[in-house]
Amino acid sequence: MSYLRFDKTLMTNLEESLPKEILRTNRSGAYHCTTIVDCNTRKYHGLLVIPVPEIDDENHVLLSSLDETVVQHGAEFNLGLHKYQGNNYSPRGHKYIREFECEKVPTTWYRVGGVVLKKEKLFVHHENRILIRYTLVEAHSATTLRLRPFLAFRSVRQYTHENAQASRDYQEVDNGIKTCMYAGYPELFMQLNKKNEFHFQPDWYRGIEYPKEQERGYDFNEDLYVPGYFEVDIKKGESVVFSGGVSEASTRTLKKTFEEEMEERTPRDNFQHCLINAAHQFLNKQNEESYILAGYPWFKCRARDMFIALPGLTLAIDEVAKFESVMETARKAIHDFINDEPNDLKIYEMEHPDVLLWAVWCIQQYAKMVSRDKCREKYGQLLEEIMEYLRRENHPNLFLHSNGLLYANGTEKAITWMNSTVNGHPVIPRTGYIVEINALWYNALCFVGELVGETGNNNLAETLQTLAEQTGKSFIDTFLNEYGYLLDYVDGNMMDWSVRPNMIFTVAFDYSPLDARQKKGVLDVVTKELLTPKGLRSLSPKSGGYNPNYVGPQMQRDYAYHQGTAWPWLAGFYFEAYLRIYKMSALGFIERQLIGYEDEMVSHCIGSIPELFDGNPPFKGRGAVSFAMNVAEILRVLYLLSKYNY
Repeated sequence: MSYLRFDKTLMTNLEESLPKEILRTNRSGAYHCTTIVDCNTRKYHGLLVIPVPEIDDENHVLLSSLDETVVQHGAEFNLGLHKYQGNNYSPRGHKYIREFECEKVPTTWYRVGGVVLKKEKLFVHHENRILIRYTLVEAHSATTLRLRPFLAFRSVRQYTHENAQASRDYQEVDNGIKTCMYAGYPELFMQLNKKNEFHFQPDWYRGIEYPKEQERGYDFNEDLYVPGYFEVDIKKGESVVFSGGVSEASTRTLKKTFEEEMEERTPRDNFQHCLINAAHQFLNKQNEESYILAGYPWFKCRARDMFIALPGLTLAIDEVAKFESVMETARKAIHDFINDEPNDLKIYEMEHPDVLLWAVWCIQQYAKMVSRDKCREKYGQLLEEIMEYLRRENHPNLFLHSNGLLYANGTEKAITWMNSTVNGHPVIPRTGYIVEINALWYNALCFVGELVGETGNNNLAETLQTLAEQTGKSFIDTFLNEYGYLLDYVDGNMMDWSVRPNMIFTVAFDYSPLDARQKKGVLDVVTKELLTPKGLRSLSPKSGGYNPNYVGPQMQRDYAYHQGTAWPWLAGFYFEAYLRIYKMSALGFIERQLIGYEDEMVSHCIGSIPELFDGNPPFKGRGAVSFAMNVAEILRVLYLLSKYNY
């Protein structure tokens, strides 16, 4: 039995099936995302969603969906599903679904009378092409398959509506057609691997609704253009492959391409394999550059997320070459940033004050998980440049004070991972001495100090180690309070006493200014007030302003974003801290905690972990359907556990 399998009872109950989503990507920025019943519920959903750099740096929905109709003896059975006004679903094709599973690729079995049709979808790696294979498993008489494409040709952040400007022109190509609704877009090629008939029957399907957008307080309806439909005869036991892409496919090789691509997929037959499969989806190779996307369906490559996620997404699953490839692109971005040089790399938010420190932490994981010698050889100079840049106060918003601590101004602009803003101002104006920035700083001073000492650069090593001693003492004096936990940030006489998860890094990092008793005190407070089955809360329920439910319109969600919601990636550092304190006796506890994340494999975006969760029961998943840091940190925890169990 497949690990990710849903039976007829669940699939035909829209209350159960519509919240479950699937995501497939091509590792170059394009994706396919929808619900497991193929009913789009977000404006970001689509069969073929691709970057169109000639227009902007957003993704664009070209092919929204493809409705299948089985025709036998003149009777038509439409397998599609769309939501229209008044909670009307049409044509209600989900009632024909017998089973859905997603071990290698999303696979749906339909039963229509004596007909059993199997549908499998995959995205071709590094190509803007979706392939769908239809296999007629059972049939007692002549069967025709009709495919009706719904086109959007619009940004994921907009909608399309019926208009006279949309081009209805199309041209025939080998076993299909090509068409383009608007100038500036690439042509969409829709082809099958065998002869078929295209019936030109242009129409607009009006008033299609996206309930997830309505939930989030946005506009939620659009019209989609249908140019006509393809008809192809299909025999029992035969497979027909549909291709939707931005270049013409060789129709004779479509079957072979599908089979070869299937072989490359990581089977999602257990928890860890699901996460590995999800990890691959965040990789984004553009020409010679490699990036990590922060999440799907709307995130780009954010520098902080990339450095935090990279070890878990690559090193923890023994994919060292991928780490090195992404880090090579990141190295160029760091070099250009610290030398104030322009670049055209697609890495955003490099200027945030904690980003270079997370880059050091990221490289530190390479030293631990691959080789310290190799780390010195590949990244030693980069580490020295980063530390000198910070030590000499060249960063526009990081100031090294005489007490050895780093000071950053966060009153006007959100500068840490807690980055929600309302009306242009941070919801949480973390400013001054920020706890995780200085934990990262102390860790970086110690790590790089030791590493450069091994290369014989004793002057720099001594300078960094002396500074680390000063920083460590000031850290304790500044952040450790009489209740045994760490203040979140301190700016002169202003101290934030809120119990927040940012203190956990000080316990998790290899180098910490805290002694064993102090570490345990911090861990105890985090366990008692912040731990949930889905991650660490961003604020304790006992602290003022606790707002655990990420629901409602944008502003309401922005106020809740870091005020009590739970974040799985933080649990990765929590579990690492727990292992540091309790060693072997921590294993059972952590394994039990991981059950909360394994449950997510069949919820929300199946096989992955969403961006965040409500901080109160039932801890409902919210935000982006698949989030890189969350997947990465759970994979890194599984790696840490494997080292203990080895």
